[in-house]
Amino acid sequence: MKVSKIEDNNGKDYIIRDIESFYQHILDYHSSGSSLHEENGHYFTVNDKFRSKIKKLYQKKS
Repeated sequence: MKVSKIEDNNGKDYIIRDIESFYQHILDYHSSGSSLHEENGHYFTVNDKFRSKIKKLYQKKS
C-alpha cells in the first residue's frame, strides 16, 4: 500500500496510511470554510488549499 506524507501545522511530517478514508473524512466533515482537523496528535488547518492538496494525493493513488 502506498502511503502519503503531509506536513502538519507545526511543520512535522505525518504519514497518511489510508488516503481514501482521510480524504473522505475531509469531504464529510471539513468540506467548506476553514476548520481544524486533529489526527493522532497532529493538527491541520483545513481550507481550500489543504483540500486541494489532499485531493491531489487521493487522485495520485487512483
